[in-house]
This record gives sequence, C-alpha cells and structure tokens, in this order.
Amino acid sequence: MGRRIASLAMNHPRAVFLATLLLTLAGTALIPLIQIDTDPENMLPVDQEDRVRHNAIKEQFNLHDMIVVGVVNERAGSGVFNPRSLSAIHALSNEIAEIDGVIRRDLLSLATVDNIEQDGPGTIRFEWMMNSPPETQAQADRIREATLDLPLFRDTLISSDGEATALYVPIEAKDQSHRIAGEIRTAIDALDTDDTFHITGLPVAEDTFGVEMFIQMAISAPLAALVIFALMWFFFRSVTLVVAPMLMAFAVVLTTMGALIGMGFTVHIMSSMIPIFLMPIAVVDSVHIISEFADRYRPERGARETMQEVMGHLFTPMLYTSITSSIGFASLAFTPIPPVQVFGLFVAAGILLAFVLTVIFIPAYAVFLKPERLQAIQASGRGSAPAHTLLARGLQAIGGFAVNQAKLVVSVFAIAMVIGFYGISQITVNDNPIRWFQSDHPIRVADRVLNEHFAGTYSAYLRLESDVAEDAPARYRGQVEELLAEADRNGVAIAGDWEQIREEAYAETERFDAELEALGSAVSDHLFDASDASLPYWEELLTVIDQTRGDLNYFQRPAVLDYMADFEAALVESAEVGKVNSLTDLVQTVHRELRSGEDADYRIPESRRAVAQTILSFQGSHRPHDLWRMVTPDYQAANLWVQLTSGDNQDMQAVVEQAQAYVDANPLPEGVSMSWGGLNYINVVWQDAMVKGMAQSLAIAWVMVAAMMLVLFRSLRFGLLAMVPLTVTITVIYGVIGLIGKAYDMPIAVLSSLTLGLSVDFAIHFIERSREYYRQTGDFAQSMRHMFGEPARAISRNAIVIAIGFLPLLAAPLVPYNTVGIFLASIMAASALASIILLPALMKLGHTTENAS
Repeated sequence: MGRRIASLAMNHPRAVFLATLLLTLAGTALIPLIQIDTDPENMLPVDQEDRVRHNAIKEQFNLHDMIVVGVVNERAGSGVFNPRSLSAIHALSNEIAEIDGVIRRDLLSLATVDNIEQDGPGTIRFEWMMNSPPETQAQADRIREATLDLPLFRDTLISSDGEATALYVPIEAKDQSHRIAGEIRTAIDALDTDDTFHITGLPVAEDTFGVEMFIQMAISAPLAALVIFALMWFFFRSVTLVVAPMLMAFAVVLTTMGALIGMGFTVHIMSSMIPIFLMPIAVVDSVHIISEFADRYRPERGARETMQEVMGHLFTPMLYTSITSSIGFASLAFTPIPPVQVFGLFVAAGILLAFVLTVIFIPAYAVFLKPERLQAIQASGRGSAPAHTLLARGLQAIGGFAVNQAKLVVSVFAIAMVIGFYGISQITVNDNPIRWFQSDHPIRVADRVLNEHFAGTYSAYLRLESDVAEDAPARYRGQVEELLAEADRNGVAIAGDWEQIREEAYAETERFDAELEALGSAVSDHLFDASDASLPYWEELLTVIDQTRGDLNYFQRPAVLDYMADFEAALVESAEVGKVNSLTDLVQTVHRELRSGEDADYRIPESRRAVAQTILSFQGSHRPHDLWRMVTPDYQAANLWVQLTSGDNQDMQAVVEQAQAYVDANPLPEGVSMSWGGLNYINVVWQDAMVKGMAQSLAIAWVMVAAMMLVLFRSLRFGLLAMVPLTVTITVIYGVIGLIGKAYDMPIAVLSSLTLGLSVDFAIHFIERSREYYRQTGDFAQSMRHMFGEPARAISRNAIVIAIGFLPLLAAPLVPYNTVGIFLASIMAASALASIILLPALMKLGHTTENAS
C-alpha cells in the first residue's frame, strides 16, 4: 500500500503540490473569521446544572462580574485618607463611571456609597460618603471614621488600617474587561497622586490572558518552528531536505485552524494550543521518512526507488501511529467539557491530515528535487549519520547496555514506576486563572497586594432559598375559611363584610402579597367598627394575614436572620474566607443607627416588623437597589457574598465543604435550601469535570490503542509490549508532577493525550523494525545492532527535535505555555528512552523476537 501511494504521488508531484496549496489557502482564508472566547465558564455546557444555577443566581440578585481597582498608600500616616489621595479616588470614580461597558449605578467606591448614621432617636440619615473631595485632613479623617464604622464597608471597601481602598467596577460582559481595564489605567495615569494603583479580578485576568495568549501564540509557534527547522538542518545538513516537512506542518496547522474557525467554533484557551500540539506531531512521520531516505539514498538507485523502499518499510507503522495518536486526542470527546471536546477532535483530525499529506507530499517533494540537489545531500555524508558521529556511537552504546544489562534496566524502570505510582497518589487538582500569569505580572502583583489589605478580591455567592411561600396561599385560605365557619357556627356573621373587604383588596392588585398588604390595612381599620362579638374573629383574621405575610417575607424573620449571621460567622472562621456580606449586616447596621448608634444595638431586631422597618429605612438611601443584591423582592431568597483571599480551586472547595459541614451540624431552617454560584465556584465545577473526564478518556483511549496494537502485530505479547513505553511515560511524568507538588491543571491534563500518541509512535516503529530485521537475520543480537542504527537514530532525532524545539515556550510570560513546553520536552525524552532502552531489555528477557513471523 505504501509503495503504491508513494508511486502515485511521485507520478503526479505538481498535482500534489497544487492540492496541498489550495487546501492550505482555503484554511488560511477562514482564519480572519476568528472569534475568541477566553471565558472558563464556557468550559461547561450551557445547560450544565451548576452553570444554569450560577446564571440564575446572577439574574435573581442582579449580580455582575467585577473588576477590582485597588488604591494603596502605605507611606502617609493616614494611608489613602488624605485630601490628595481622596481627590484622586473621587476623580477616578467619576472617570470609570463614564467608561462604556461599566454599569454606572452599581459602581462601588468611596464616592458612590452612603454614610449611614443616626439623625436623632428613631430616625436615620443617609448622606454621600464623599460627595466631593475633602479639602482638609480633618475632613478626610471624618470620612475614614465614618467608613470604618460601617461593617458593610470595612475590609471590603477600605482596609482596616486605612492604607487602601477599593473600587468595585461591575461590567456588562466579561469579554470587555481587558479593554475597560486599559481605559482605567489611562485614567489613572492622568491623576495627580503618588498612590499605587492595582487592577485585578477573575474577569480581567481571564480576558487579559486571552489577549496575551494570541500575542504569545504569534511569537511562540513561529519560534518553535524555527528551532525545529534549525535542529532538523543540524541532523540532515540540507535546507532542501528539511523544508518539506516544515511546509507540510504549516499546511496542517493552517488548514486545521481554518476548518475549526470556518465551522463556527470559537477559539478558546484550549483550541488556541492546537498549533503547539500539531506542529510536533505533524513532523514526526516526516522525520522518519527523510531520516531513512537520507540514509538509503544513492545516486545510482535514484530518488523514486529509494522512496518506494522507504515507504514500503514505514507506511504501516506510520499509519498505526497516526491512528493511535488521533484516538488519543479524539478520546477527549468523552469529556463533559465542550472546549476540550473541540480541541481533541480537531487535533485528531489534524493528525490524520498530517499523515495523508506526509505520505503524498514528502515522496512528491523528494522526486521533484533535481538530481544534483540529491547528490549534494548524499555527498555531504551527513544525512546518513555515519557510525562515527556522536549520536550514532551513543545509540550503539545504549543499545549494547540495554541488551547486556537487561535485568538492571528493567529493575530501574520498575522502581521508577513504583515511585511514579506514589507520586500520582500525591497529585492535587487545582487551578486559578490569576496563576496563568508569571509572578511578576501586574495582575499577579495586584492579586497579592490587594488580598493582603482586603477581605478578598475573589467572590462566591451562597444562595439560601425558601419554599415556604409555595404553600402559603393554600394554607392561608384554609385558615380563613376555618375562622369564618367557626364564627358562623357561633352566630357571628362576618363572612359578608370579609368578602367585601377581600374583593376591594383584590380589585387593587392581582398579586397575592399586595392583596395581603391591602387586606391587612383594611382589617386593621375595620377593627375600630367591629362589634364586641366579632372583634376576636377579626383579630384572628389579622393574625393569619400577618403570619402569611411573614411566610412570604421569609428572610425578614429574625430567627432566619440569626441563623444566617451564625452561618456567616462560621464561614469567616475558615482561613480562605475574609468576609461574608449579606442582608444581616445591613439590617444590623440600620437597626443600630435607628436605636442608639452604639455597638450594643448592632443586632437583629426581635420582631419581623422591626426587621421590615430597618429595610424600609434603607430604601430611603441613595442606593436602595443594593438591597436586591442581598435578598429578592419577595424575600424568598437571600444571597451571601463570600469574599475569598484566594482563587485556587482547592480553597473554594474547602469553603464549600466547610459550609456543608456547618449545615450538617446545624440544619437549615425548614423549607430552606442552599446552592452556590460565582466564578470561583464555577471553576471548581469544570475542573472536577475535566479531571474525571480526562481520566475516563485516557482509560478508553488506552484500551482502544491496546486493541489496535494487537491487530497491528497480530500478537498478544507484542501488542502489550507496545503499550509499555506509554504506560511508563504516563506513570513517571505524572508521578513527578505529584512529587514536585505541581498542581494538576488544564494543560497538564490535556498533555496526557499527547503522551499516548507520541509514546506509542516510538514503540510501534521500534517493534515493527525489530521484527523486520529479525525476519531478515534470524539473530536477535544482530537485529538489535541494526535497530540501533538508522531506526534508533530516527526515533532519537524525532525526540530531540521536538523536545528542544518547544523549549522556547519556557520563555513565554504565560504559565500554561511554560507547562506545555517543559512537559512536552519531558514526554518526548521519557517516551524515547522507554522505547530504545526498556523495549530491547524486555525483548531480551522475554525472547519475544524468537516468535516473530
């Protein structure tokens, strides 16, 4: 098959070149249609339960993603509370409010919030905290004292030491955050102040990563390609020879990315790495071909005959390595994460495209070269890698050691496997978009500084929701009918008056809660005209109305608010939680100011009506809409804004577990349920789904590849032997990850698929060529000597080219690119060593080649 395909391609080289060019141009033409998506929330399907709940919580409480702008002044004795700093903060707040995409009315800063203070017994006054900048230090000090006196703002809006203040900038969409952050920086540059400004928050981190990711891709991918080109030239000393695989690799990358974009898929963080993964895979088979072609070519034989011979040897192993590699990536379709599914399927398609182009483009290119060019390659004496070169001598020594010290080699790898399994048991799953940047990146610096000063720049939302109101109407009507019937039995006629009052109340509104409010007022008025006999029944009816209104306004109940306050206090005991803001803080603050202004009255009122009075009083402030971010208008759901000092998934998970432990020990009020939302929580959900999905897909792929190995070699022993380098590589590499304490994150999870493809590639070539040589010689030792000639050099060249070729990723300012670079190099090194050292040792011990046919 390989010979026939090569002959067809060599007979029509211009047609092959034209088809490749047209395919590449078609893909390239689609790339300008690119749509970028850097939102990790989209790692979950739109109908995923947690994501749906997260969006429902945001809509229910009118919540928006926020950029956090921190202002720090550690030099002045008064911190940021000095006229110059506060003037700058006031000006910046006004500038931010005018930026397109910022939700102006929800902007939270010293210049946009109210000071809440007593205005005489039983009255309260709401005034702008900083309607205009202070002109004197005394005025600045009063702002500081007033702000620190409000628990709602302490360690959220300002730091307890007064050295920092924060502006919380709500935005319409997360994909605008990088632009908005840039405009905020421009506004900061125009300020007359010596304060330090920091900008952070998950939305700006994610969007900024997206922008820098594509800048880095434009740098890293060509740089990696240049290094690969240079290394291939070093091995083959012929620009003419190595141009072909590079052109073919670019054709594969451009066509695959164009197809992805043209089919309407957005380029996510995952799919942006497709070029990085495809580039090494696309040149693997080409290196095998040109390595053997350079070794075998002689002018008297000609390029056509040499290439036919090479393709006869390599077609089958290349076919199987391509299929197994594509299976490894296609298995990612089993993960419940859409961007990972898209990534896996398109890399798999790119691998198959690379195989097709390799088997037609490389032979067509070789035969298209002029004889003098091919003679120059042969005359250089470099392409054949003669036995005196360092690589050739080293491989012969390695081969001799592997065969002669087989037991030692197997023992060493077995020990490495045991250590690897232990390391895997120590792996921790964790990710944090802020940590996608290097430690000196402004976003990382801002994250550290602001979380030292404030309760936390990371947010999660804990929703408590009651279902008591669902049964309230039926329960209310049943109680009313029972009271009317009892009055009728006792000869007290109130049903007619009640029906008239009810009809008048219902005529005013069809809403049940509003009807109750109108009924309560009407019945209260009717008490003055009621007879002595009917008065007890009217009073009972009024009690039923009030109780039902209490059911509807569930989160106005003092007992419920007391439970929430205790729950919040338990959460704050966690090292990961800096503060919890909720309706309880607002009610206690307003109640304190209505009573005495003293800390002794900072508590939940004892009656629902008193709670309702505090809420009604707050609605006279300049920001009454802030209430509905804490509780729904029907008071059936309350939101606890949990501020965390860390965005790590592990820390968020610890908070979730602590909340559940508290509820287990202190059950929620009857009819109340608890649910989580917020970006921090969503990150935990998709990370958990990713890890489980990756483990499942890897297991499925392993089984499928093992089955293919059995089909390829028609031997159980050889099939399982081909899986050894893969198993060793995965175990050792991921064991090292666990031992060094590196968190298992998105890039590392995806690299498992690359491990499967490349490790099996080397094993297939080694075993297939070993069997071929054994059939020719009938002697195991002689077969191994042949194996550690050209075939081992091809494997080594591949490993070296790809491993070193992608080390430039270590210089990237983005951590995921560093991870891909170092682990790609490690995977290549480990899989190559396992193939050329462990496999011959196992063959020697098992005498498997004796049964080759």
